[in-house]
Amino acid sequence: MAISIVDHTRFDCESDVPSASRPLTLAGRHLQAAAVLEPHSHAWGQFTYAVHGVMRVEAHHSSWIVPPQRAVWIPAGVVHNVTTLENTHLRPMRVYAGRAPFPGTGCKVLELSSLLRELLAALEHHDLQAQSRREHLLMEMILDEIARCAEHALRVPLPGDKRLKALCDALIADPGADLTLADWATQVGASERTLSRLFERELGMGFGHWRQQARLAHAAPLIARGVPLSQVAAELGYASQSAFSAMFRKTFGCSPSSFFK
Repeated sequence: MAISIVDHTRFDCESDVPSASRPLTLAGRHLQAAAVLEPHSHAWGQFTYAVHGVMRVEAHHSSWIVPPQRAVWIPAGVVHNVTTLENTHLRPMRVYAGRAPFPGTGCKVLELSSLLRELLAALEHHDLQAQSRREHLLMEMILDEIARCAEHALRVPLPGDKRLKALCDALIADPGADLTLADWATQVGASERTLSRLFERELGMGFGHWRQQARLAHAAPLIARGVPLSQVAAELGYASQSAFSAMFRKTFGCSPSSFFK
């Protein structure tokens, strides 16, 4: 019997818990666009990847965009919530806390290697009732390969300060807005200098860098579902498709089409 797949956001009785002897358990969720898994945490780590579709994960006052064929690692005990940005097929894999592939409590967005994709597909179709040597070897290989994955994070940190939050919420709602930091200062009731300090102190980056990350996060689901790059660039306030592509390549080292291939 292969994995079970649900099409809802409920957290039913979770009986298939990983253990020291069986460190990985795999399931599936097929969710419609805008489905929300409310804030929750697990006693195990979770490695969730999108077979197709795009999800947004929020934890630690940050938001990550996970496009197709990428995965998110969420350590045990970390409170997080998930929103699907389009129809999405997820494969949440529970990882026994004692076998976490990464130290610490930080979340990561990872690129699935070709080998890891094949290993995950093999585990997905393995008979769950047959706890065989083959299953054990697949799990060990998966854990080893996850730790080798390249990190490709579309991360948008979120602030606590109310003035900065008002600015960030407005830009997330309209990432193409071309207002300067001075313009925003007049709208949120803080000086430009104060906002600049808040960006560095609370978000660890300047206004321009944060806005770029927010725009990339907005672009991800559009590109993934085939919206023309010229339309994406215009919606995000770029003068041309080439300007948007150049920014994307500078950030990720490849073109948008290659990244979401």
